[in-house]
Amino acid sequence: MSTTPDLDALVPEWLPLPDLADRIGVGFSQARNLVRDRHVVGVRRGERAVFQVPAAFLVPAEDGGAEQVLPSLRGTVLVLADQGLPDEEILEWLFAPNDALGTTPVEALRAGRRTEVRRAAQALG
Repeated sequence: MSTTPDLDALVPEWLPLPDLADRIGVGFSQARNLVRDRHVVGVRRGERAVFQVPAAFLVPAEDGGAEQVLPSLRGTVLVLADQGLPDEEILEWLFAPNDALGTTPVEALRAGRRTEVRRAAQALG
């Protein structure tokens, strides 16, 4: 299974799990746990169907060190999953422009607008 061309057009940069682990300064197994625990979502993509997550899910760490996963992402992913969206549709929703937010939901999350984004996600149901 690979991603749709639409998703590839929406997400400008992808990270395989080893790259995610390097960028946030954790081991590979910890990066896998982030996926398992829904702190990040991703899809298999490319010719070899390598599991990857969007690079936009990373932000500068609060302590000034390595990058970290966007703290508000997990709760938003859980709201969307509760609405019945599979991971690919969660990614499409996060990266597609949203009229109610005036930007993409992922950019709104990165700007600290967690409540507005979750309200928009809950309105899907």
